[in-house]
Amino acid sequence: MSLSAAARATGAFCPHGDFEIAGAADGPLKGLTFAAKDIFDIAGRVTGCGNPDWLASHGPAVANAPAVQALLDAGAHMIGKTITDELAFSLNGQNFHYGTPRNAVTPDRIPGGSSCGSASAVGHGIVDLALGSDTGGSVRIPACLNGIFGIRPTHGAVDLSGVMPLAPSFDTVGWFARDARTLGRAGAVLLPADRDGISLARFYLAGDAFALADPGVAEQVQAALSRAGRTLPISAELDLAGELSGLGEWLRRFRRLQPREIWAIHGAWIESTNPKFGLEIADRFALAKSVSAMPESDDEDFRATVAAHLDRLLALDGVLLVPTAGTIAPRLDAGKQELAEFRDRTLSLTSIAGLGRLPQVQIPAGVVANAAVGLSLVGPRGSDRALLHLAERVAEALG
Repeated sequence: MSLSAAARATGAFCPHGDFEIAGAADGPLKGLTFAAKDIFDIAGRVTGCGNPDWLASHGPAVANAPAVQALLDAGAHMIGKTITDELAFSLNGQNFHYGTPRNAVTPDRIPGGSSCGSASAVGHGIVDLALGSDTGGSVRIPACLNGIFGIRPTHGAVDLSGVMPLAPSFDTVGWFARDARTLGRAGAVLLPADRDGISLARFYLAGDAFALADPGVAEQVQAALSRAGRTLPISAELDLAGELSGLGEWLRRFRRLQPREIWAIHGAWIESTNPKFGLEIADRFALAKSVSAMPESDDEDFRATVAAHLDRLLALDGVLLVPTAGTIAPRLDAGKQELAEFRDRTLSLTSIAGLGRLPQVQIPAGVVANAAVGLSLVGPRGSDRALLHLAERVAEALG
């Protein structure tokens, strides 16, 4: 199944290599097609990670990443690998070397990153499923901006072997689909069983998360919640981070923790190879280097406090309701300042699940100014399958 000219025109797929692999003759995903972000290993091929210097300085993988193999063993047919931001270090989806995959809803706006190609491929209907990774929002945000479903699982729920690491204590394997049922079918293959006692029945509106959103976005997501009222009867509205310094402080801690890990993983290769990065990515790695040189503070302790707070709040049956992104996708020609503001507001929301190591499912919630917006369900650790089932019910309620 070679990629059509229309599929290639989306800019979603890697230009280097043939990555088509037939799935098993039978299985729960038989008949479905998928793609994988170009940070997942494929046996005998080089994993490019969005950067030509990485591609040139690494050898072929010896085995398929377990997440890829699991989909193949379940009968899904892989048709290609998808573009990522360089070393998966952005939320924009604009690759200096390979171009920008087309946003499936608003082609004049960014697709979101770093799993941009995977989201675009699913959004355009080229594949049924696509694998991505989510460290700071890189499945949740492109899923939102492309008007599709996506999941960031509980940290550690899906095997990360054979996937380029970015910040290991935040990294997760996630995936995309155009409908909640297909998202859940992949979850039945990739995810372990939920924790004993999980029963999602309490729904909390995170008021401080909605306060970060543009009024039009907040109103559209609230309207979606109203339509799903019988499925998501809201127990209370709460100030999620009020007792812990506010979401702005959560973002500040995330932006110190993540860069330290990133530089610890990639700093030596960058220093020895001196790769050519796009300007934004070069600036981001320079920041990671400078943060890693600073004395460590109590950031790890703060993260543990946040995680414990969220564990107490959600217990085994709670769900947080938040806007996936606070703004619509910036235009492709947006300036540096607008993109920085988009990133900060987005990370303020995505850091909730990131700091708590929690699962989060993105559900399309309509459009504002012709651009997609999303509703997210954030569940307790180890509630991934139940959260996917809940997402199916919400999707049915939303029509």
